[in-house]
Amino acid sequence: MRRVRGLGELADGYHGLLCDVWGVVHNGVRAFPAAAEALSQFRKRRGPVVLVTNAPRPCGSIAEQLKGLGVPDDAYDAVVTSGDVTRAVIAERPGVKLFHIGPDRDLPFYDGLDVKFASAEEAELISCTGLLDDTNETPEHYRMLLERLRARGLPMVCANPDLVVERGDILVYCAGALARLYDELGGRAILVGKPHRPIYEAARKALAGLGAGEAILAIGDGLPTDIRGAVDNGLPVLFVTGGIHAADFGPPDDPDGERVAARLQAEGLQAVAYLPSLVWDA
Repeated sequence: MRRVRGLGELADGYHGLLCDVWGVVHNGVRAFPAAAEALSQFRKRRGPVVLVTNAPRPCGSIAEQLKGLGVPDDAYDAVVTSGDVTRAVIAERPGVKLFHIGPDRDLPFYDGLDVKFASAEEAELISCTGLLDDTNETPEHYRMLLERLRARGLPMVCANPDLVVERGDILVYCAGALARLYDELGGRAILVGKPHRPIYEAARKALAGLGAGEAILAIGDGLPTDIRGAVDNGLPVLFVTGGIHAADFGPPDDPDGERVAARLQAEGLQAVAYLPSLVWDA
């Protein structure tokens, strides 16, 4: 593994990109123009770019969010979301009585699905899109509720396997943190987003439909999701160290390569290269 100046150093070896969004392309508050330019340059010179995100929403809403944050349309070809893949899982149970855990802003996630919202006492399936108030709550606020649901033996479909995500300069908990607690309590959590195979199958299918060759590079900043997912699904990966794990490697703009290598080795992971933030050629 080596540090590279930018994506341009690796681009010639690949025909398509699977790129993470939150932490690589934006931080939930603002876009990273240099990252968008790097993706645009790859599209012009090498091949298509598919953004792969654990967002618990359909791809159309993510495209609108990207536009609102200032990410140009020419930075990517398509978006594959954990929300889209999770919707497919729920659609396999038409008419299911569903208990939703998450904020009201996520309710459009269920548009077009044959579900019936129900109480915790009447539900047949839990669908978790996040915490109701992720700026103030932690998973511990949900322990008693999850214990009740586990006692009923209900499976939980988690629309976002991320544990935490950056929002500006702070970290907030995601649905994956609730799914992990549910699992610890003895419940069954179903996760299909990164690092799990279903979302990679969907993303690879999207790239193939755009004419990409077989040499695919993944890009991400999250060790348990992006890097683990790439490794487990047989993809080489470029590790963006200045995202969610930035504090672990020294100065965000000048990460300590020995720390990066040691962390990857400790977690049984590998990357073809790393850089502090996604750029074409610094």
